[in-house]
Amino acid sequence: MWFCLSSCRAGKILISFFIKPTMEKQTRGVKRIFLLCIGWLAVGLGSAGIFLPLLPTTPFLLLAAACFVRSSKRFYDWLLNHRLLGSFVRDYLSGRGFPRRVQIVSILLLWLTIGTSAVFFVKITWVRLLLLFIAIAVTWHIRVVSRGVSGHDQPGNQGVDSGD
Repeated sequence: MWFCLSSCRAGKILISFFIKPTMEKQTRGVKRIFLLCIGWLAVGLGSAGIFLPLLPTTPFLLLAAACFVRSSKRFYDWLLNHRLLGSFVRDYLSGRGFPRRVQIVSILLLWLTIGTSAVFFVKITWVRLLLLFIAIAVTWHIRVVSRGVSGHDQPGNQGVDSGD
């Protein structure tokens, strides 16, 4: 679902609606605690996704940002300014997508993992075809989301955009 949302125009509008509201709309009480719990769970899963190739990093961090923006300005600011995690959210929201190095490593690990699974562990033909479809779809997503990225990996191109 996330890869469909993030790669189409309506999806980007939907994501920006959930992640870019003003901080005045913070919730209170049980709903706030629920959003904080979901946000921290998403941060944990997104952090694990950095090391596990089949677990997506950016969608979980976007979910965390959406939860934090409605529940805690402090945690939202922490996530956006985090040395490792913040760039995933900032780059995605600014339309810059993924850095070239992240694209290459992600796609290589994806195909290595899915290829190994399909060849050595999966014996059912339709499951192998499903794995192939998933690999193609994720590869397409990584490339489409990152379209138009130029000079992104250069030093000095980091940080929160001040144009918002």
